Amino acid sequence: MYKVSFYRTKSGNTPIDDFILKSEKSVQSKISRQVKYLKEFGLTQSNPGLKKVASTNLWEARILGRNNIRIICVTIINERIVVLHIFKKKSQKTPRRELKLALTRYKDLTDDI
Repeated sequence: MYKVSFYRTKSGNTPIDDFILKSEKSVQSKISRQVKYLKEFGLTQSNPGLKKVASTNLWEARILGRNNIRIICVTIINERIVVLHIFKKKSQKTPRRELKLALTRYKDLTDDI
């Protein structure tokens, strides 16, 4: 079993929790299911809806359908997974600013280790 946590800013805010709380109940349950998969399978190809983001340490969990949600996460130490960013994908290609934000948060985490 893997440990999954949400990114926390230096001021203590958790933008992931904010996104989840603002989402519809059906979206919240889909996100919850994907987090459960992360805990069970980790960042492996056995995890349904998960793919590696090219040229980075990041992984993207995909929630498909009407909502099209993306959860960007990374393994930090051993079996600890941190969800760095979550967003609603509106275009065919993942926007650069979303990946850049996730990479910035990843750098913040690794600077603290």
